[in-house]
Amino acid sequence: MQVQFDQLVTFLAVLEEGTFDAAARRLQVTPSAVSQRIRALEIGTGRVLLRRTKPVTATESGLVLARLARQTSQLTAEAAAELGAAGPDRPTAGEIPIVINADSLATWALPPLARSAREDGIRFDIRREDEQHSVELLRAGTVMAAVTAVAEPVQGCSVRRLGRMRYLLTAAPEYAERWLPGGLTVENLARAPVLAFDHRDDLQDRYLRRRARRRLDPPRHYVPSSAEFARAVTLSMGWGLLPEADAEPLLASGAVIMPEPAAHVDVALYWQRWRLPSPVLDRVSEAIIAAAAEALR
Repeated sequence: MQVQFDQLVTFLAVLEEGTFDAAARRLQVTPSAVSQRIRALEIGTGRVLLRRTKPVTATESGLVLARLARQTSQLTAEAAAELGAAGPDRPTAGEIPIVINADSLATWALPPLARSAREDGIRFDIRREDEQHSVELLRAGTVMAAVTAVAEPVQGCSVRRLGRMRYLLTAAPEYAERWLPGGLTVENLARAPVLAFDHRDDLQDRYLRRRARRRLDPPRHYVPSSAEFARAVTLSMGWGLLPEADAEPLLASGAVIMPEPAAHVDVALYWQRWRLPSPVLDRVSEAIIAAAAEALR
């Protein structure tokens, strides 16, 4: 396989910008030069790497090259930082794209990333995705690391268990009085409105299946924001599973109650990252793992 550095840089620019013209503007070359580099890369690898759609997307073979391009870009940035070639003020350690589920991002995961940004000069491109689906971005080569609920390592990645995130089943007192008289009976749960984060969020359905031992399909509202999701529970829109850290102050204030004390769902979380000899990615991983050790069960 014949691959040149400028071809990888161009390939990554096309994927990130979405079009050949936008990649040309970013690289300050002509669109013809971009097309020639991509064509040479495809000839050198013997594969079609890009679908010429709008936006441009990678083929299965292209995903492999996307990972290689990002790894090469990161290692180059780190080498430049070590050599002091990233600028007179402070060398940059490159940009780390990672994906984190919304609840981790809203509760425990942001402080260690902020420290890494402040102390190590790391720039982050944080993507938000459900913990069951975040590894899709790892497989695609879009991100270097993920907080995920998937224990099986993606090809080319290592995995480390972080702990369990506990979600408490909560409801506003007025809501519980109206919709859950007698508690969390299967009859009540089948008709009581429920809150979900988005259409990929199956946390509530997991609880319902465990409780009813069959599929229930109650009315549901979708509220795709952690803060607004909690507020929707306090406003009696539906019952919802809140992260323990978010639920505790609301329980203490009486804004919500737990219709049953033991009603909860635990989600095991893992840190998956590229197996890449990167000191920067190592430091980010150490920070995330240490923060999870304090915040998760």
